[in-house]
Amino acid sequence: MYCSSPWIQATVLHLQYHPAIRLIMIQKKILVLCTGNSCRSQIAEGYLRYFANGKAEIYSAGIETHGVNPGAVATMKEDGLDISKHTSNNINEYKDIDFDFVITVCDNAKERCPFFPTKAKKFHYNFPDPVKAAGTEEEVLQQFRNVRQFIKDYCKQFVTDNL
Repeated sequence: MYCSSPWIQATVLHLQYHPAIRLIMIQKKILVLCTGNSCRSQIAEGYLRYFANGKAEIYSAGIETHGVNPGAVATMKEDGLDISKHTSNNINEYKDIDFDFVITVCDNAKERCPFFPTKAKKFHYNFPDPVKAAGTEEEVLQQFRNVRQFIKDYCKQFVTDNL
């Protein structure tokens, strides 16, 4: 809608940044799905929240629940994001939410993803599982960092392309 009044234009521009109005403007719901909702999906949830900056509601879940992995929490903390309050959730907890996007972050979740009625556009990227990394403590930590960077880049591009 076009309005020639500078006062109305300025008011609308100001209101779109008001916290209460921004909540009303949230339109997209994103689900990140993994096997155990412990590591890759938790990292993706953190970055999607960060990059979406209030433009979407972000959820993560697993086919199973394994608890939030301490390595995921630590590696995200290194990058300035706190996911320590995240919880490991089962996909069945969200069966009544009409998602706009579902992102599977491992092949197992893609293959085992239960069907639930949704108009969601589905995306898939099989990120390596840093929990399965072997080697010294530093080598395992480096694998977490590498996977974190892959997921960060993916999430940034996802938000740019879809929100």
